[in-house]
Amino acid sequence: MPSYSIGQAARLLGVSSETVRRWADGGRLRMDRDGAGNRVIDGADLARFAKERGAGQHAVPEAEVPTSVRNAFVGIVTAVRVDDVAALVEVQAGPHRLVSLVTREAVEELGLDVGVTVTARVKSTNVHIDLP
Repeated sequence: MPSYSIGQAARLLGVSSETVRRWADGGRLRMDRDGAGNRVIDGADLARFAKERGAGQHAVPEAEVPTSVRNAFVGIVTAVRVDDVAALVEVQAGPHRLVSLVTREAVEELGLDVGVTVTARVKSTNVHIDLP
C-alpha cells in the first residue's frame, strides 16, 4: 500500500501542508513514521479521509500533466471492484467523486488500488443538464 508525505497529501486534498499537520495533531488524520522518522499517511487512510472530506467542497485540484483534455481531476482511488473482464474504479478528487468503468487489464497494468494517486481525465461528446 502506498504512503504519502504531508506535502503529497496536502496537494491531493487541496490544502496547505500546515493544515494537514493540524489535522494530524488534532486526531482527524492518522499519521505514522517511516523508517527515516518522517511523518507519512497510509494511502487507504488518506483515501477514506478524502472521501469523507469531499462532501460539500467546490475546489478542484489542477492536473500537472499537459494534455488536450481540459477536464482533469487529480485524486485518490477510494474503491476498486474487479470482475472477470471489467473493473469499476472510484476516485475522490477534492469534492468530486468520479466513477470509471475500465478493463481488468487496465487496473492490473496501472497498479490501481485504494490509496493510489491518479488523474481522471474526462472527455465527452454528450453532456446532459437537468433542472432540479
